[in-house]
Amino acid sequence: MSSLLANRYVNENYIQAIKDSTVSNGPYYILAPGVAMPHARPECGALKTGMSLTLLRQDVQFTDEDDGIKLLIGLSAADSDSHIGAIQALSELLCEEDILAALLAAESEKDLADIIARA
Repeated sequence: MSSLLANRYVNENYIQAIKDSTVSNGPYYILAPGVAMPHARPECGALKTGMSLTLLRQDVQFTDEDDGIKLLIGLSAADSDSHIGAIQALSELLCEEDILAALLAAESEKDLADIIARA
């Protein structure tokens, strides 16, 4: 999310909205084992539509039930529709077990980009 903030895709309010929503609703944005896509509503501070990939050095565990998150996919949607195609493509990618395993085994953000480009 820091790259979305640094590149002015979101403002600080957006980050706070994600934190507040996580406290209120739990980590609703876990997409697959090891993968989460934190996001908030467009009116919470999304300035432009974009995505970011963050490979965590250490897994982050949100609940006792999850296995720990290694890959964060930051999402900023400036409106309710513009990001739908990207989410559909991402969902298809994460449904492929070999691609998901490769993403979670990646050791650098270049590795992530290469895996996605090959898929």
